[in-house]
Amino acid sequence: MPFPIKAVRSAYPALTDGFAYLDGAAGTQTPQTVIDAISSAYRTGIGNVGGAFPASHRSGAIVTGCRAAVADLVGGHPDGVILGPNMTTLTYRLARAIAGPGDEVVLSRLDHDANVRPWTQTGATVRWAEVDPVTGELPVDQYAELIGERTRVVAVTAASNILGTRPDVAAIAELAHRAGALTYVDGVHATAHGPVDMRALGADFYATSAYKWAGPHIGAVVADPALLETISPDKLASSPDTVPHRFETGTAAFADLEGVTAAVDHLAAMVPGTGARRERLLTSMAAAEEHERELFAGLIAGLETMPHVTVYGKPARRTATAYFNVAGHTPRQVAAHLAGLGVNVWNGHNYAWELTGALGIRDSGGAVRAGLVHYNDASDVDRLLEGVARLG
Repeated sequence: MPFPIKAVRSAYPALTDGFAYLDGAAGTQTPQTVIDAISSAYRTGIGNVGGAFPASHRSGAIVTGCRAAVADLVGGHPDGVILGPNMTTLTYRLARAIAGPGDEVVLSRLDHDANVRPWTQTGATVRWAEVDPVTGELPVDQYAELIGERTRVVAVTAASNILGTRPDVAAIAELAHRAGALTYVDGVHATAHGPVDMRALGADFYATSAYKWAGPHIGAVVADPALLETISPDKLASSPDTVPHRFETGTAAFADLEGVTAAVDHLAAMVPGTGARRERLLTSMAAAEEHERELFAGLIAGLETMPHVTVYGKPARRTATAYFNVAGHTPRQVAAHLAGLGVNVWNGHNYAWELTGALGIRDSGGAVRAGLVHYNDASDVDRLLEGVARLG
């Protein structure tokens, strides 16, 4: 069955403005159901959790529902879903609680800085996994030498946010677990682009952000509740010491959490399916992944045939994300040119600080990033290619 792209696009009010939204790697648009869920929560009335009154009970149900939705999306357990304002904030919090002086952490140059800097600032000794700058691959073999008896955490991305590279996380996790180390997998970019099974990846911690997959600005880190019981973060004396609550500081954005659940439900319903929500998500996201793959084949082939364009990375497994430069134009100039033609793309290092350094382009402004998500169509790709061709 073909991916129902017209029906999917019709769910997103923002797409009616005439722009080609190829900036999804920085954040997606939201469907009407998510907008309605958030506004409905505010209209109905919500209060802080733990109270004796109905508005408080509604907030408690929203939190419980959100944990279940995120767990379904990534293949985790609801009681292990930590919610917060964003992945970066949560990763800083967990890094400080997990690693410190005397430990070693293994990081990769492929990762977004949010899965790098929090670990480098714990006081632990850092060991680096290097990227092949030509292919954009993260070779697994090097991890056998990097991981040792003092390794506390191996932090690695499930997909590069600029090159789209999907490293062999499962193989890396196996090496980590043999040494007794934990794996912290950044799934922020990967989650939007296909089915996720954190257990199959070997992720002890799986981080994601709802605004990258049609939801509001909420982050989550998912882990086995039993593992979380062994970790004690800094917290207020008066706040709950139970799991996962002790990892969540302050009052939650309850209406946004309702939007997260609506976003997961939207992803599960993009194609017809039956069964539990987890089953429908696997079916729907697999169809979306194939849709993106077909579109991206044309996008990347079109860019690579232009003599004035340099495309970075040729990974064997990747998300539908292209990172490129155009001769004679800065990345910002290219982005501004495309914006004038109604095409949204990003430019710069996109927080891939180590990776753009390894590619040798960080100090010169990085490159242009165009990323496809499930609501993009062939016309979006055509407009991008036509716009880039004009700069030749």
